[in-house]
Amino acid sequence: MSEKNGSPADKPSIDELRADIKQTRAELGETVQALAAKADVKARAKEQVEQTKLKVKAQAVEATERVRGAAVAAAGAVSGKVHEVADQTAAKADEVDVRETVRNSPVPLPLVVAGVVAIVGVILIIRGRRR
Repeated sequence: MSEKNGSPADKPSIDELRADIKQTRAELGETVQALAAKADVKARAKEQVEQTKLKVKAQAVEATERVRGAAVAAAGAVSGKVHEVADQTAAKADEVDVRETVRNSPVPLPLVVAGVVAIVGVILIIRGRRR
């Protein structure tokens, strides 16, 4: 433009132009950084993986607590049942000659002993995990 088209007051000074250019460059730099962040698929994928990991860990903790609660309930039920069966067995042992019953029993003695050991082992394992 020539001086004839506009008045000298309308033209910005060199300092004003430099400040305007500096501001425009800063805004352009921020815009480029924002676009680069959106285009960086690898970084966005890593961020998504981290979010998914956190979500899975939270679900695992919740599931673990539910299983522990169920195990405690099952241990209580098994313990109660063992005590009940032990009381019944003690009462029947008083009534019947145990040696004669074992000899006449269709279930072999080692099988019964193995069953009792297994039940006791399960109870000890469950109690050990609670501590």
